[in-house]
Amino acid sequence: MATGLQKGKSAIQGVGTFGYRVRRFSFEYKTLNIKYMLLKIIQFTALFFAWACFSCHAQVEIPLYTGKIPNSKKTPNREQKVSNDEVDSLVSRVSEPSLSVFLPIEGKGKDSRTAVIICPGGGYHTLLIKREGSDVARAFNKLGIAAFVVKYRLPDDETMEDKSIGPLQDVQQAIKTVRQQAREWNIDPHKIGVMGFSAGGHLAATAGIHYNFPLIDNSEKIDLRPDFMILINPVISFTDEIGHEGSRNYLLGHSPTMKQINFFSNEKHVTASTPPVFLTHANSDKVVSVENSITFYNALRHNNVPVEMHIYAKGEHGFLTAPPFEEWYGRCIYWMKSNDLFILDTH
Repeated sequence: MATGLQKGKSAIQGVGTFGYRVRRFSFEYKTLNIKYMLLKIIQFTALFFAWACFSCHAQVEIPLYTGKIPNSKKTPNREQKVSNDEVDSLVSRVSEPSLSVFLPIEGKGKDSRTAVIICPGGGYHTLLIKREGSDVARAFNKLGIAAFVVKYRLPDDETMEDKSIGPLQDVQQAIKTVRQQAREWNIDPHKIGVMGFSAGGHLAATAGIHYNFPLIDNSEKIDLRPDFMILINPVISFTDEIGHEGSRNYLLGHSPTMKQINFFSNEKHVTASTPPVFLTHANSDKVVSVENSITFYNALRHNNVPVEMHIYAKGEHGFLTAPPFEEWYGRCIYWMKSNDLFILDTH
């Protein structure tokens, strides 16, 4: 039988053990609480820097469509991106289109900004997504101009019901998206233009010519007309005389109808309401004939559409080595300023 002293010791030991457990629990709780707080600080810091990066020099890629992609077949995504020593990177087999958003650094273009929606070239079978996309977008950002790179679907009977209209649907959707989000992105809804290189120039021109021919759901009646067009060594025509056969074959197939050829020969559909245009091309272009730009220029001029064109005596398709970027881009920027499309921020 335990004595009173033994019982007292047991009771004291019990209290001591309980006290130890309480202290241990308190220590573990505090440790857990500190870890939780540290985790929250880390999460907040990460979110802050992500927000700061987006606010200061944003680039975020968003799906072009929030729901089902129109005119698409249910197929696996087989998109491919490969490096290329000459043009940095190439993207092919695009079936899920997206829009990359590039907003200027804080303080640049703080008033309502001009926006340029960029269509990279690649003959309707690939996209020069960096050289004719993100690189140009960042150059615009430095001047306070918002830019958006469209990764548009590339024509493919396996992924689209009608491959001939897929790319145009995507550019129309890009124009609609930018105009809808103009207030959020601090963009002037009346200064939203399209820019395109080579076959991307054909796509941009088609969007500017056929803006009254909506191929997407537009129940909100958003204006699909771009306010200006910037076309760099563009394909304009699909005619046998001056058209680019490769681009035509990829978009329309090898046996297009005359109705298709006519619709996509943009020089045939210029009207007085066609948006103002900046054109540049190399006279020595061996891939896309300079006649595309010249023919389009004449059609625009005859319809009293404001147009400026620069033809370089020397230079290859895509201006890979000549003229240098600063040369033709500088002329493009001068044209934009002279047409009140933006005011250069000197601060």
